[in-house]
Amino acid sequence: MKSTEFVCQACGASHTRWVGKCPRCEGWNTLVEERVPRGKGAGGARSGGISVSGTGGAAVALDEALSQETVRVSTGMTEIDRVLGGGLVEGSVVLLGGEPGVGKSTLLGQLVSNIATAGSTRGVLYVTGEESATQVAGRLRRLGVPDTAPLRIVASGELEDLEGAVQKHDPGVVAVDSVQTLRAADLESSAGSVGQLREVTARLVTMAKQQRRTVLLVGHVTKDGSLAGPKVLEHLVDVVVSFDGQRSGGPRLLRTVKNRFGASGELAVLEMTREGLREVPDPSALFLAERPKDVPGSVVVVSADGARPLLLEVQALVTPSAMPSPRRVATGVDGTRLAILAAVLAQRAGLSVRDRDVFVSVAGGASIDEPASDLAVACAIASSVVELALPNDLAVFGEVGLAGEVRAVPRCTPRLEEALRLGFKRALIPRANVERGEAPAGISVHGVSHAREVAAWIERKATEGAR
Repeated sequence: MKSTEFVCQACGASHTRWVGKCPRCEGWNTLVEERVPRGKGAGGARSGGISVSGTGGAAVALDEALSQETVRVSTGMTEIDRVLGGGLVEGSVVLLGGEPGVGKSTLLGQLVSNIATAGSTRGVLYVTGEESATQVAGRLRRLGVPDTAPLRIVASGELEDLEGAVQKHDPGVVAVDSVQTLRAADLESSAGSVGQLREVTARLVTMAKQQRRTVLLVGHVTKDGSLAGPKVLEHLVDVVVSFDGQRSGGPRLLRTVKNRFGASGELAVLEMTREGLREVPDPSALFLAERPKDVPGSVVVVSADGARPLLLEVQALVTPSAMPSPRRVATGVDGTRLAILAAVLAQRAGLSVRDRDVFVSVAGGASIDEPASDLAVACAIASSVVELALPNDLAVFGEVGLAGEVRAVPRCTPRLEEALRLGFKRALIPRANVERGEAPAGISVHGVSHAREVAAWIERKATEGAR
């Protein structure tokens, strides 16, 4: 008699019988019947009992474990090495997620090409379940990979084919495009299901840890931008990298969401060219290259993505609303946060935005997640309301609370130093940061402690600049 279980396709929880609503995540009609696999690999995937120590499960003394050197492999791209914390770690599993058409396969091809031609590993195995070997070889040739490079291609969606090729050729790096196309033969469910993703990923992690191979996985994303599959997929891997951008053009943003070997949140900016993806060493200059001058509603914010500050342009447009409920539309910033800031400006600063539509966008397709962008968004809205342009050499950052207070933000000095490097001479920042003496020489700073000071300061500075 075949043993089965019902697995939630949203959260990965398993149940002994089918129910319409998953008890864990409360999703409706998400349970799918799957066969319970026999064998050790699948059980480990469900229980988390896979051996990933690289020592076959044997206990290792602390001093012995510390004596084992962490070996890193360069990707051949300085910005990506920085995002990864210094390069790929031998025996690690890296998951690269992004929307279709953003350039995941191109980036993966460039990485494996650089690694293979550098000769720093035992070779590269490229596994594709979506394309033929000829298609992959053609892309790699366009990226400049010589035909004699130690790189082999396996065009198959069967996990057993991958494992057989690994045993035969002994590569140092295994690249999989994509993990959702692989399936294990001992599971009857289709590729991409929750059970298959857990089983495939668990076996790849075990292989990476025990055999000291670096595994690169490409993952699909859902409509809301999150990685497809259960959360256990992200928990099992060592590094999760998000690859975002506009398919029609513009910069691509590579950001670490999780990194067991370095800091998470690091950001790299890439540009798509005919020769592939190109690194952008000075992303702030790229994002501000087409910034309009002397336009109301335009403000430059200094965000802190990872270790490097980044200057971005925030634009706001406030117009009379023809709707019973005025709209709050945000692109690149959190929509809920925009609604809160508009309410704070109306209630605490007296700006007339209650009956107006407010549109806010971060130029260049970038996005800002940190609260330090609040003050810049507030300034952009206030500038659009009073129809007065801010000085072109002004940079802004700060957090705004519900009471209208402007709170201090971390890493004030590096932010101001980056603004000064790009020619900004003035800055509007929280007063608490000014009182701490965090402003470097060469830039004039003005501190504000409440939202009601923002509109008055903007009107005064804009009037001074018009003279």
